Amino acid sequence: MASTAKTVEAVISAAWGKPQSWTLDSYRSRGGYDGLKRALSMEPAAIIDEVKKSNLRGRGGAGFPTGMKWSFVPKDSPKPKYLAVNGDESEPGTFKDRYILENDPHMMLEGIAIASYALGVHTCYVYLRGEFKFQAERTQAAIDEAYKAGIFGKSLMGKEGFALDCFLVRGAGAYICGEETALLESLEGKKGWPRLKPPFPAVVGLFGCPTVVNNVETLASVPPILAKGADWYAKLGTDKSGGTHLVCLSGSVNRPGVYEVGMHTTILELIHDDKYGQGMPKGRKVKAVIPGGSSAPVLGADELDVALEFEALKMKQTMAGSGGVIVMDDATCMVRSLWRVARFYAEESCGQCTPCREGTPWQTRLLRKIEEGRAEMSDIDMLSNVASSIAPYPPIGLGNTICALGDAAALPTHSFLMRFRDEFEAHVREHRCPYGDHPWGSFGDWS
Repeated sequence: MASTAKTVEAVISAAWGKPQSWTLDSYRSRGGYDGLKRALSMEPAAIIDEVKKSNLRGRGGAGFPTGMKWSFVPKDSPKPKYLAVNGDESEPGTFKDRYILENDPHMMLEGIAIASYALGVHTCYVYLRGEFKFQAERTQAAIDEAYKAGIFGKSLMGKEGFALDCFLVRGAGAYICGEETALLESLEGKKGWPRLKPPFPAVVGLFGCPTVVNNVETLASVPPILAKGADWYAKLGTDKSGGTHLVCLSGSVNRPGVYEVGMHTTILELIHDDKYGQGMPKGRKVKAVIPGGSSAPVLGADELDVALEFEALKMKQTMAGSGGVIVMDDATCMVRSLWRVARFYAEESCGQCTPCREGTPWQTRLLRKIEEGRAEMSDIDMLSNVASSIAPYPPIGLGNTICALGDAAALPTHSFLMRFRDEFEAHVREHRCPYGDHPWGSFGDWS
């Protein structure tokens, strides 16, 4: 189909693909660090108010308002304050932050500098996924450039009396360390186990001190807000979600990739428009879409005329999450797909909470039994009961575990059963998978 989707002003991805876009010289030639310059002329509280006014929401998964999160840090605390950048991008279907780190890392670094000045932070840690070797090298090179140019170091871009140090840390490959308190534990050199909340990191975070944890894309969105103003940024989005955002399109589409879309862009436009996915492979139809990374409840083909925006997707009892849009066509076995998702969460559970530790492999064993045609109808009800014991649904957010990994494991099960229960029952009735007898790859030891 020809492009009919509304044109979106590129905020994050404008420089991607341009020569040397990741260097300081390139960034400055495009007005880079003008936002920091303006921020340093403002009172810290005014910067936080500006970010609140922009309606910027976190891009890591929860979609919490960024300015409000910053305002939770106690101003009168005698302890040091920290900023931790969450670049542990591991959610299946999500691969957007790596593009920022590869193509325009100074955008994130300027966001770090602005946030640090606003919060009174003098030490920042950038925590990257362990497998991000190239992205880590490019980010470290950008940090080194920032120190050499006097942006980081003893005086923040010449601001006497305000020092800022920035350190890069690579994780060891555990998905759970993308959870903010597990990330803090890992930074402290401990096993990456999530903490009970409250207290929240803004009050008791890294080394027991007030800490803000922000996602890479979230911080990269801050410099344009300071450079062009909160009103401009807010008007790019909707009433409650300012700006644009990145989505990762994968699965059964002709042109998968990372796209910057508006808050009004619908899933149908993302799949079919010439600017984005350019439709389905010949002869295939959309069967289902996971709209926000593998943990987001799946949507059926008749539910896709919905904007890729936090509130719109919440109305559908799903979520924008980390921006990973996974498209499944009419040749996809939903049981097999859910089995693959369930296995991931069973392997990545940290084992701290009983519902998650015991429930995630239980789900996986039941799904294998159904997929291989060995199950009874009562196993489908058992699968639903196990998921409810981890996290009831709907609505989202009723989990029985310390962190959201339990929800992430249970929500796909609930939503697949709600929308595609007939497929599960067909597996039981026919004692086989109607889509073929050969499951994808190796499925481990969950027998």
